[in-house]
Amino acid sequence: MDTALLRRLGVEPARPRVVARWPHAHWLAVAAVCLGAFMGQLDASIVTLTFPALSREFGASLAGVQWVSLSYLLTLVALLLPVGRLADAVGRKLLYLYGFAVFTVASAACGFADSLPLLVGLRVVQAVGAAMLQANSVALVTTSSPRQSMRAALGVQAAAQAVGLALGPTLGGVLVASVGWQWVFWVNVPIGLVAIAAGRYLLPRTRQRTAMRSVDWPGVALLGSSSTGLLLGLSALSGLDAPVWAVVMLFIVAAATGVGFVLRQRRAAEPLVDLNLLRDGVIASGLVAAMLGYLVLFGPLVLVPVLGGSVVRAGFVLTSLPVGFALAATFGGSRWPDRLRALAGGLVCVAALIPLCLLPLTDPVLAISLAALGIGLGLFTPANNATVMAAIPAACSGVGGGLVNMARGLGTTLGVASVTLALHGHGPRAAMIVLLVAAFGLVVVSRRQPA
Repeated sequence: MDTALLRRLGVEPARPRVVARWPHAHWLAVAAVCLGAFMGQLDASIVTLTFPALSREFGASLAGVQWVSLSYLLTLVALLLPVGRLADAVGRKLLYLYGFAVFTVASAACGFADSLPLLVGLRVVQAVGAAMLQANSVALVTTSSPRQSMRAALGVQAAAQAVGLALGPTLGGVLVASVGWQWVFWVNVPIGLVAIAAGRYLLPRTRQRTAMRSVDWPGVALLGSSSTGLLLGLSALSGLDAPVWAVVMLFIVAAATGVGFVLRQRRAAEPLVDLNLLRDGVIASGLVAAMLGYLVLFGPLVLVPVLGGSVVRAGFVLTSLPVGFALAATFGGSRWPDRLRALAGGLVCVAALIPLCLLPLTDPVLAISLAALGIGLGLFTPANNATVMAAIPAACSGVGGGLVNMARGLGTTLGVASVTLALHGHGPRAAMIVLLVAAFGLVVVSRRQPA
């Protein structure tokens, strides 16, 4: 290949001058990022509706089929930090655009998978593209927006995520019931093509970069091993066929490699994470809260489809959750202090989950409670993300965005795994109690944030 072409492929393309000079150009950049936020959450929520169909198609258990989601999430968690670090060095827009391309091609290929292992493998490839998108999404919003507009911009991005979540269950239910599970993946292709064009012309080039001389591959391996060991162990407990000694070993490996990752970050010349960032109480508590928030958000997306009834019914019931999220993220108390908004959101989540732990899980109870849960999470999430990103230096915004999205990925993964584990051991009520405990955690962490 022509070396000049290779060099051009490694350079961030500039926006047209008419776009760059417009006083409100940052909203165009936010709109471009929102396409990725929408597609990422559409994919995350729509795939859970395929679990029963995939179980029948491939003759696999729920514990096996959940790896269509978990393989994606584990890859995402392992790659978000190194990709965020790389984006700070080579350009966030560049990796964002290439991430869309990888994600879109892999989405098309997933629809042609003729076995569960192949589908899981293609989901890993899809997650590589998603990591390139998600590690940069929050950073692109915060670095493109004036400081006074940052909270509003993050709220719009969160609303776009919620719209994707809202359409996912309903659209997934209709697609699976009418044309087949393959279209759950193929629906990403046209959105991806539009998003690549929008990103090319609307996103600004990276202004501040942080030099990167090497990649901390041992850190990547340790982080991936720790998260994989934890999720494999939880999956085994939730019904995956594995001997007891193997499950114990998985948890030991997860703990040992987790400690090893921390020790590695202290010694590495080019660490994936500057541990000084995590010593900041605002950042550390905000990341824990983000993880708990997404655990609460994604738990019901796994729980409701397996309660019985048609996938279309489950989709319509689940839609109330992200609709509430979108409304609250867009309009809910944007003038409140972030700490107050986050605390209020956590309290609403607790209030919404209590009826689900006590009352029969009928469609009206589910729909009303999930709508209230969405409102609580829509209040909490933008305020929490704004607090974390405001505490991170601009030159490290890619790593900061990677940390936020890693916390989100861990929360999503734990939501899938913990709900599946509770369903396997004790049923739907136990799963709701798990979500309630996580919501109480949101309240506790939010109270610790500075006023």
